[in-house]
Amino acid sequence: MSTFETAGTEVASGTRLTLDLWHPNCWAIEATERTSGGVLAHAIYNSPKTDVDAPQSVNGLFTAFGDSQEEVEDLLDAIRASDRAGDLLELQERFGRARNAPGNVVREFFLEYDPADMICPTLLEHGFVHSAPVRIEGGSEEWQVCYVGERAAIRDSLDAVREESGAEVTVESVSATGTGGGSAREQRLDTLTPTQRDVYEHAREEGYYEWPRGVSTRELADDLGVSKTTLLEHLRKAESKLLDP
Repeated sequence: MSTFETAGTEVASGTRLTLDLWHPNCWAIEATERTSGGVLAHAIYNSPKTDVDAPQSVNGLFTAFGDSQEEVEDLLDAIRASDRAGDLLELQERFGRARNAPGNVVREFFLEYDPADMICPTLLEHGFVHSAPVRIEGGSEEWQVCYVGERAAIRDSLDAVREESGAEVTVESVSATGTGGGSAREQRLDTLTPTQRDVYEHAREEGYYEWPRGVSTRELADDLGVSKTTLLEHLRKAESKLLDP
């Protein structure tokens, strides 16, 4: 797994895709499959080379996120325990990404790992250029990419990625370049934790935001099997992120 931060960079031509991706030998996929937290992959600072002097390891910048300190700590412990991960250095000062990261708790870190475990070079080789940090949760990665070839060739290129890397790849969405990485609403929804998004979407679907309200907070809490206090906590945090300018 690898990424270079290119958020906000426009690609001149191509098709944008959102890929749900699993590939073998990935410490982040393995760690998020075993824990409740998630990881945002931002950048690597010494990329692998194709010559005989190729590095034995690379260093990446990542954000761990979760609903609680315990979730994030469990995730970091799982990463440290992985035989696919090297030294983990947690950062005391954030790089300004905390505001845009999902989760109530976020912690940034550098991690050393083997470049042979990265799938980014295979994606690039077949025309898929990523345009946002990679989000890893629940044992899979979400890639926002632009395909720089002809749209009709996407299927064959994805098949080549699968064959060469052993990856499982599902296309979640496709759009023409120029439409961006989703609407403003979708981008704000992406900042919510899975729990916050589930609570918010359920409340919206049940008419909580209609006038008059179609459901009470007690009824929503009963639907989701949580206390009213817990539901309101998740709902208010979700609303704060969605309304924050």
